[in-house]
Amino acid sequence: MAKPAPRPSVLAIDAYVPGKSAAPGAARVFKLSANETPLGPSPRAIEAVRGIAADIALYPEGSARALREAIGARYALDPERIIAGAGSDNILELLALAYIGPGDEGVYSQYGFLEYKIVTQAAGGAPVVAPEKNYTAQVDALLACVNERTKIVFLANPNNPTGAYLPANDVSRLARALPSHVLLVLDAAYAEYVLRADYEAGAALVDAHDNVVMTRTFSKIYGLAGLRVGWAYGPAHVIDALNRIRSPFNVSSAGSAAAIAALADRAHLDAAIAHNERWLPWLTREISALGLDVLPSVANFIAIRFPEAQGLTAVDADRFLTSRGLVLRAIGAYGMGEFLRLTVGAQEANERVVEALAAFMQSADSRQNAQADVHG
Repeated sequence: MAKPAPRPSVLAIDAYVPGKSAAPGAARVFKLSANETPLGPSPRAIEAVRGIAADIALYPEGSARALREAIGARYALDPERIIAGAGSDNILELLALAYIGPGDEGVYSQYGFLEYKIVTQAAGGAPVVAPEKNYTAQVDALLACVNERTKIVFLANPNNPTGAYLPANDVSRLARALPSHVLLVLDAAYAEYVLRADYEAGAALVDAHDNVVMTRTFSKIYGLAGLRVGWAYGPAHVIDALNRIRSPFNVSSAGSAAAIAALADRAHLDAAIAHNERWLPWLTREISALGLDVLPSVANFIAIRFPEAQGLTAVDADRFLTSRGLVLRAIGAYGMGEFLRLTVGAQEANERVVEALAAFMQSADSRQNAQADVHG
């Protein structure tokens, strides 16, 4: 008997698989797989959610006006050129739906966020991958992929899962070189963590160009991942197009209230930045000292490369760490099967993961030496 069938292109999509969050058998679990902030949300955000609980029978204001105005006030942006969504991935979906169709192409870098491929395919377009160098996006490689069929170029800056970033001058060169019919989407989900003088999240480029959009999120440093709140700033004509196709109430009352409160708590944000500034270099240094390669990162995570020798692989390390309640992110889906991604956690988690990695490397060396003695 016939049954409803989705478009063939939908069944060709590899669904996004989040990192694991459990460690069966471990007495205590440290989830370091999802780039969540170890400080949690602002106490003001928690209180704001409690304060709105009695009103959840009511629909939220449809345009998230209060949230857009709070974002505009915080970053000196026009609220009319801001759109809010259920996480920034919701806005990425809207952008693809609005600008990509059958026969069109969406370009992203080799190790870019997997959602770019998914939303491009979901809209009926073809994903095009630009090669990276040293796990970093290359402007010229992205431009070389652009043609008359290209509708969007996606750029995560900083990038997940590598932690690399492009300086403002490079991103500006990319924006200037793109044809006017191509939309540049700057995904700045981790922007708050970047303290480099040559970094710019994207708002200035939006103001300078008619084909640039910046997306942001409250899921990372603000600790509101469970509430799903994101936003974008773009040219008026782009925001108008997205508003025509978004769901009428795509941001919850609780999400809006928490995000507004989180924006107002600058002390909590500063504490999260300071925590990351302390522990990101510490983890990089300590893990590198164990003989493991760590990709340079400006975000709240690092990608650790493991040897491909028996007993020392990323799969071996993942199994060893999970047995000790330390849950990292395998990133083989990104073509980085020799890596695990580690979120910067609380002090105890950071120290435990370094201790566990040291034990893993020592035990692996011992096993290899034992095997060498047997074969010798």
